[in-house]
Amino acid sequence: MRRVNSLRTKLVIIMVLLILALMTVVGAFLMNGVSRFYIDRFYDSMEQTFSQDFLRSLREVAEESDTPAAQLKEMLMAQSDLGIDIVSRNVYILDENGTVLDASTDDRDITVTENLLAAMNGRVGEGSSASSDCMDLAIPLETSKGTFLIYILDNRATVNDLTSAVLTIVLRSLVLGVAICVVLSFLLSRILITPIRALTAGTQQVAAGDFSQKLEVASHDEIGTLTRNFNDMSRVLQSTLSEVENERTKLSTLFLTMTDGVTAFDAAGRMIHYNPAATQMLSRNLDLNVTFGELYGGEAEFDKIMALQRPEFFECEKHVENRELELFMAPFAPPQGGVLVVIHDVTEQRKNEQTRREFVANVSHELRTPLTNVKSYAETIITSGDELPPEMRSKFLGVIVNEADRMTRIVQDLLTLSKFDYGKMEMSFTRFSLAEAVRHVCEAERIDAENHSHKLTLAMDEHDTLDVLGDQERIEQVVMNVVSNAIKYTPDGGEIRVSAGRDGNGLFVHVKDNGIGIPEKDLPHLYERFYRVDKARSRQSGGTGLGLSIAQEILSMHNGSIRIDSVFGEGTDVHLTLPAAE
Repeated sequence: MRRVNSLRTKLVIIMVLLILALMTVVGAFLMNGVSRFYIDRFYDSMEQTFSQDFLRSLREVAEESDTPAAQLKEMLMAQSDLGIDIVSRNVYILDENGTVLDASTDDRDITVTENLLAAMNGRVGEGSSASSDCMDLAIPLETSKGTFLIYILDNRATVNDLTSAVLTIVLRSLVLGVAICVVLSFLLSRILITPIRALTAGTQQVAAGDFSQKLEVASHDEIGTLTRNFNDMSRVLQSTLSEVENERTKLSTLFLTMTDGVTAFDAAGRMIHYNPAATQMLSRNLDLNVTFGELYGGEAEFDKIMALQRPEFFECEKHVENRELELFMAPFAPPQGGVLVVIHDVTEQRKNEQTRREFVANVSHELRTPLTNVKSYAETIITSGDELPPEMRSKFLGVIVNEADRMTRIVQDLLTLSKFDYGKMEMSFTRFSLAEAVRHVCEAERIDAENHSHKLTLAMDEHDTLDVLGDQERIEQVVMNVVSNAIKYTPDGGEIRVSAGRDGNGLFVHVKDNGIGIPEKDLPHLYERFYRVDKARSRQSGGTGLGLSIAQEILSMHNGSIRIDSVFGEGTDVHLTLPAAE
């Protein structure tokens, strides 16, 4: 079956069938032409012989002779144009009833043909076809002695012999033609099949992913053009697939590393793709057995999403544990495609929005209170005029100055935090002694501590080198903020101990008091802006709730840290660490 289906076998069969058909047609035309040629020649010679003069002579002979049939036969046999040879062509003399009176052969049994019937009816009977068994001519001859029928009959033996000879020649030519055709078809098939086989092997290699094969162009005909086109196609296909692979790799990398979660479902709602971000955001293990309804059935209906038209999409929210997720759903490749869901974690965004709202509210509240006091006392001074006692006027003016200072501190702290947020805080890094900085802060705060009857002590090893590479002014600001808080939030008569020293490769400042302490629930929020444990007392003491936030930012820029340990009602420990200068 494989050999029959091969191109070479088909080509040989086609060529053999072609030569068979050609020789059959040629043989048929040759044999038919030979037969027609002899028929035409027969009747041409008959027409030339039986002219009017010759028929008149035959009529005269028949009328004068006592044996007219014999005389007519002899006279006809003497005509060479009739070709009477007794074997294949004979002449018969019949009466008007068709009875043979005389003949050139002893066999006088003849078959009544159409031509003979025509002569018996008084017409000349002539005409024959290539398929007839014989060629004949029947002529009625009317005389005074009656009507005689002259009948010339040729059994076509010569024609048949020649036709057989032609057939033999045709068959021999056919055999030779078939042999030549088979040889030529094999040669032709080899010329055609060799490059086709090369193309077949090349296409198999391309189908296997090997595009390095380049076929040799051995001719400039259509097959050569096809080979060149195949080489061009292979080169373009290799380039295209390389670009597609690069794009697929980039998209795969982007899909796996993008921060937004992506899940894709087919038209039946079964998951076909997901990325690690989606697994993390949804807080569950995803696999290809998960369906759309299991993940998002409570937020959207799959059929409604599939019915959307581009560029329409469906947006909704989903809460997973402590996360707030925004979901964007849209169909892809409708109607047999599926649904693509993009997950965006907006937890931090919502938290930042809430923080901004609280920040604006806190700033407004912090500024409104001193502004109200300034306005109230200023209006009192203006409306009272000279009636206000001097000591009361001085007191009111003192309140106005204090409130203005309070607003100034708030604005300065806000500007400082703003610089930290936008990375515009400039630090002047120098090498300085942390011990001297702490000592300077304690001396500056000692008067305030004595005003509250506090015992402020400083302990450090004088022999340790506590050098720091940083901004001395900012570090002192941090230490002063911590010491000042300890003084503010310790009841009068308390004890505040400040110590500094070396801890391994780092330096530390430790501020411990026996004040009111901080509730445990408030400890995680101490570094939030405007956060105060005791809001009423903080405002009374002039606090803004920004000091620890600023301290944390400053220490962070010095690669340091701050830690607060506190027990409510017992006191607070603040630990500051900084890297030591080399």
